[in-house]
Amino acid sequence: MNPCVRILIPFLALMAAGAQTRTAADLGAANLPLQRIGSNDLIAVSVYDAPELTRTVRVSAEGMIRLPMLRKPIAAKGLQPADLETAIASELQTESILVDPVVTVTMVEYHSRPISVMGAVRKPLTFQATGPTTLLDALTRAEGLSPEAAPEILVSRVQTGESGTASTLTQRIAVRQLIDEADPELNLKLVGGEEIRVPEQGKIFVVGNVRKPGAFAVQDANGSSVLKLLALAEGLLPFTARQAFIYRQEAGLSSKNEIPIEISKIVGRKAPDVPLAANDILYIPDNKGKRITATTIDRITGFGATTASGLLIWRR
Repeated sequence: MNPCVRILIPFLALMAAGAQTRTAADLGAANLPLQRIGSNDLIAVSVYDAPELTRTVRVSAEGMIRLPMLRKPIAAKGLQPADLETAIASELQTESILVDPVVTVTMVEYHSRPISVMGAVRKPLTFQATGPTTLLDALTRAEGLSPEAAPEILVSRVQTGESGTASTLTQRIAVRQLIDEADPELNLKLVGGEEIRVPEQGKIFVVGNVRKPGAFAVQDANGSSVLKLLALAEGLLPFTARQAFIYRQEAGLSSKNEIPIEISKIVGRKAPDVPLAANDILYIPDNKGKRITATTIDRITGFGATTASGLLIWRR
């Protein structure tokens, strides 16, 4: 054999090995924390001394992957990367493609563990749980709660029972206990597939004879009442009617119920305070009779003061 050829063959072998090493390193550059493989995840498969088998592979929706020269797809869903390495090596041996294959599997992209954060947050988003994630981590990614956030957070996840039937489990997490009281049991561990919904606060509407009509957020679902809403509306104006009304939408009804209340007795502490619910309308009417009487008295008083001062002017 030509001496030049003898020198060239080992050199080319080293070049091929180096190229294969670089390819495997490039494929594993985005290696992620090890978790079970799921549908639509992107994995890097590296087979030593077999560059034709070294590639990135997308897991199918059914949880399978296909490699060149293998007649059957390989089940990947639910396996750890090390388990999938063993499965690929076994198939390569079974089909007599390689005698003693050395297989490496690394994670490139997770697409099977989405966590969605939506509702009254500053930045709604969906991200992949690529490692240990908690409820507070997810809220931090969403840049926190917005001022309109309700006092409860809803966390929904799909669970599969022993019979294989999937059902959705929803947990209610109190914001005050999670954030203000830092209860660790409420800081749920998320594994992917969860939906985090932050509802907006309900509002109570105050209209009529008050100093500051408007819509007021319900901070506490069980703590809103007529007196509290009057305080938020900065109190009653003069000449308020004795009776006010609460308009409430009852479940299953298209029209609102009208609930009369004795506002004068409630303010005068002669009747108990009345609780209010989200979306209630508190209407406080004006006592037109009292207002007309007061206006008439003012005019008469002004007329008397004018004549007493000697400034009475008659015109025809």
